[in-house]
Amino acid sequence: MPVDQPAQLPTNDHPSLRWVGLTGAATALQVARAATQAPGPVLLVTNDAATAARMEDELAFFCAGAVPVFGFPGYETLPYDQFSPHPDIISQRLRTMARLPALKRGIVIVDLQTALQRLPPRTFIDGHALSLRTGEALDLEQFRLRLTSAGYASVPQVGEPGDFAIRGSLFDVFPMGSESPLRIDLFDDVIESIRSFDAESQRPLEKLPRLDLLPAREFSLSSAAIKDFRRRFRTRFAGDLTRMPLYRDVGEGLAPAGIEYYLPLFFDRTATLLDYLPARATVILPAEHDAGLRDAWCAVVERFEERRYDIEHPVLDPAEICVPADEWLAATTALPHILLGAARVLPALADMPATISLHPVPAVPVVDFRTEPAPSARIDQRREESLHAFADQLRFTEGRVLLAAESAGRRELLLELLRPYAITARVVGTWREFLDSDARIALTVAPLASGVTLREPAVTIYAEEQLFGERARQERRRRRSDRDPAKIIQQLADLRPGAPVVHEDYGVGRYTGLTTMDAGGMTAEFLVLEYAEGDKLYVPVQALARISRYTGAPAESAPLHKLGGEQWTKARARLRRFVTRRQSCLTSTHVALRARATPSRWTTSRCVHSSQDSHSKRPSIN
Repeated sequence: MPVDQPAQLPTNDHPSLRWVGLTGAATALQVARAATQAPGPVLLVTNDAATAARMEDELAFFCAGAVPVFGFPGYETLPYDQFSPHPDIISQRLRTMARLPALKRGIVIVDLQTALQRLPPRTFIDGHALSLRTGEALDLEQFRLRLTSAGYASVPQVGEPGDFAIRGSLFDVFPMGSESPLRIDLFDDVIESIRSFDAESQRPLEKLPRLDLLPAREFSLSSAAIKDFRRRFRTRFAGDLTRMPLYRDVGEGLAPAGIEYYLPLFFDRTATLLDYLPARATVILPAEHDAGLRDAWCAVVERFEERRYDIEHPVLDPAEICVPADEWLAATTALPHILLGAARVLPALADMPATISLHPVPAVPVVDFRTEPAPSARIDQRREESLHAFADQLRFTEGRVLLAAESAGRRELLLELLRPYAITARVVGTWREFLDSDARIALTVAPLASGVTLREPAVTIYAEEQLFGERARQERRRRRSDRDPAKIIQQLADLRPGAPVVHEDYGVGRYTGLTTMDAGGMTAEFLVLEYAEGDKLYVPVQALARISRYTGAPAESAPLHKLGGEQWTKARARLRRFVTRRQSCLTSTHVALRARATPSRWTTSRCVHSSQDSHSKRPSIN
């Protein structure tokens, strides 16, 4: 797989192409190469949402800013569910829809089921986008009405995409598609400054010259849009409208849960993701995509049959909320497209380098990249022979080697494990940095699910799966609500003055009460935590999730840490070492069980004693 040669892309003579022989991370690598050389953006369609998330992570590593990568997530609800997607999901979808029509180069990733969804027309995104610059005059009341009609919610304090708050001359808004909320400071009716700020601490961040706002939803709640919705609803559904809460809620300007599956009632015509593609776009489809699309379509039809008899919650026909599979396939084949997946290659071509060769039936040009899985290299930190074998494997591997660790901590662990064997590995940050270096063995942090062996040039990429076995990989950062429920402080009423609490960053202190302070030009409430020597820490109530109950000892004997001291840092370090020892023991046992190997009596005994020692020396936060 020549990584620096021209990518194999569809042409006017062959608008359809098939890629085969792509193993592990080679698929993401080849898509990244294609995106840098394609005449327009690339739409990558995956079989499911999990594959889409994995490809988004891998492409971000291989592209490293050379081309932008956009995910287009699904609602994460079943068709016709009476639940609405999280605002973060809508924010990401709107950002992609806004950028895609004018995108000259980039990658958009979508799964098959989401690809069938009907979307608002392109004119809706353009017509409801707002832009402000410093120095411009702003009619605050008129702007508030425009935000409301675009779907933004007026709240006391912004916390998630789609919120806005007005406090005197300060206007806070969390734009859809933005990573952080923005604060507009007005002097009379002129915009004096626009800054991003941290939603939890209210601390101002970067100063910006302009503010671009997308609509907060994929439909409008303006008076005209509500009127059109109610008219279409009456035409579409028969029965007693007073028994249909959705009709009543929209009439009152509300967005009831599950309203997304009534999107066509807001517009005369809807669009699809293909309608947002520029004229020179290339589509990459997975193997057996036609069967996958039909399965996704059948799932929508089945849900329709389950829900169609609810007279209080009538539902639209499947073809109104999704594009039928055959229709979507016909539209796709009209575009330059690449098919991913195995295809039978002529025996005479088996020994040829990666090149275009005509496949006999059907007559679709085939590119065989002939990549191979990376060799297995299980590392057991507790077995010296395992480390010795891995070191020998690295020495005798043909060509160059890139070790991709899941985190910086794993990367440093690998460096430590290789040091006694006189193996020097250079740390690199990106794939391009590795290619440009002369290091034979390099280390990086990359979320690769599986490694690959390339032929041209000879490069072997080891992912963490090949290095440490099966791992607990987090595709997306978990929310703080996933913490231990027994330690979460659900609300301020759970706290009593004098109660010991644990702040994630500063350790154990005492809660003394609430106070009101001016922060960043606006008044907000803060929790007051007292630490050793009378030091006080003020925590915004929005950051309540960073505080946990203290459960290490009775409240009267709880310690009191010093702000800025080393006591809490050392306690966390001891806890990390304890967790690492336990994880190492459990991982070794799990690998042995999976391999159906009978561990030696010495190994089993060592694991048990290590666990017992860990319990007897459990770290304390005192």
